[in-house]
Amino acid sequence: MIRQRTLKSVTRAVGVGVHSGQRVELTLRPAAPDTGIVFRRTDLPQPVDIPVTPESVTDTRMATTISPLDDEGHPIGPKVQTIEHLLSACAGLGLDNLYIDITAEEVPILDGSAASFVFLLQSAGIELQNAPKRFLRVKKPVELREGEGASLKWARLEPFHGYKLTFEIEFNHPALDATGQRMTFDFASGQYRRDIARARTFGFTTDVEMMRARGLGLGGSMDNVIVVDDYRVLNAEGLRYDDEFVKHKILDAIGDMHVLGKPLLASYTAFKGGHALNNRLLRQLLADRSAWEIVTFEDARQAPVGWAEVAPAW
Repeated sequence: MIRQRTLKSVTRAVGVGVHSGQRVELTLRPAAPDTGIVFRRTDLPQPVDIPVTPESVTDTRMATTISPLDDEGHPIGPKVQTIEHLLSACAGLGLDNLYIDITAEEVPILDGSAASFVFLLQSAGIELQNAPKRFLRVKKPVELREGEGASLKWARLEPFHGYKLTFEIEFNHPALDATGQRMTFDFASGQYRRDIARARTFGFTTDVEMMRARGLGLGGSMDNVIVVDDYRVLNAEGLRYDDEFVKHKILDAIGDMHVLGKPLLASYTAFKGGHALNNRLLRQLLADRSAWEIVTFEDARQAPVGWAEVAPAW
């Protein structure tokens, strides 16, 4: 049986939010089977739990943000933003159940990638639970298109016995155009940590003043963001991958898809997509009950390659 996974022990991290600039502490704790991933705002007079679901995503400007919902599905109360890198690490390690205590409204950016979160999670250890892992299997194509001409962007989910993601970027910028524009990552490779996790978020100097005026990017620096001016990458150490920009878009997409709370069995393809398009695609998928089903694998040999293995300790 392919089983659900949680942590073996508690692990902690301290950092700053890339947008808020606030100091924040994270405590990652094991959770029972079928709990899913739940953020808990522990800095409030009365702690508030925010389960991660596609519906709880309430803002997708610059990052993925979740909030509790009232009975009519409207966001209420506190929020947690910039969850995508941590969720990407959870997906990369196949984690199903986790409590994340957080002392502010933004997940720390750490080094701007998912690698630090992978290290934290693997250091705590991955524990198999006595419950079948539930996959969401896509049964027919679902596609979302937005804009036309030069502004066209789209994302698609199609049936696939496994989970692979293909992303293409198009920024028409000298520094980005000199790197790989299209990349496919297949979870069957078992190489999330090596090939995807270390890809950092990136930003442009031309956007800094606009972002700061909106109260965003206050914690960003060359320690946690690839900074690009009109012509080149400004970070002294350069890029970690020849195609780091498109790999970070795949890293983000993995995190955005993991708000489902279940691993996907699908092929994801996107052109110039982002957090908003990813969330709308998930909502469109879930709205068509004939487009998906929940499956488990009693016989691990029938599962897609790679899902039966537990990531080793760091």
